[in-house]
Amino acid sequence: MTGFDLDCVDRLLSTTRAVRRRLDLAKPVPRELILDCIRLSQQAPTASNTQTWRWLVVDDPGKRRELGELYKQGIPAIQQSRQQVSADAQTQRVYASASWLAEHLAEVPLIAIPCIVGRLPEPTPLVIAASVFGSIYQAVWSFQLALRSRGLGSTFTTLHLLFEEQARKLLGIPEDVTQVALLPVAYTKGTEFKPAARPPVESIVHWNRWAGAR
Repeated sequence: MTGFDLDCVDRLLSTTRAVRRRLDLAKPVPRELILDCIRLSQQAPTASNTQTWRWLVVDDPGKRRELGELYKQGIPAIQQSRQQVSADAQTQRVYASASWLAEHLAEVPLIAIPCIVGRLPEPTPLVIAASVFGSIYQAVWSFQLALRSRGLGSTFTTLHLLFEEQARKLLGIPEDVTQVALLPVAYTKGTEFKPAARPPVESIVHWNRWAGAR
């Protein structure tokens, strides 16, 4: 026995959704709560034990407004991508939700930007890039799970990286620090979330050798 309540753990893992429209824009998020979640994220594994994670947390209304205006500039990219993807209802809802977030990001009470110290030179071998980004992404997912367990929601976005340099100047981020994502964070309107529709696991797993059609 592991000592974990597997029902609780499985529910956490299967219902930590990308939350946009259900973010409560009116309820403040305490800083100490965010620090607790980031503290937990520090336990995520890292390549070569480098621990180069850094977090920039934005809760100042003026800065959020400026960052929101910058983020809005990515709306045409969302619309273009939407035209190129599947027309199924679930995918279209995701894109509609992404557009909504772009319009309302400035109203989200807190925005978290995970970063790593250093920048990858061009070209960077895949093994190096995977190690660097793999380290911070595991920490980000731990952060999101911690948020979910405390009644908060978020979604992993990269749209603002279209304007990374402008964001860097706006937020005073050093030139040798790489932004890797942006997460709007807020309490959620309701805490019940369902598992998303996904294909059968057997359809995406290959054993020992890749076989069959993609």
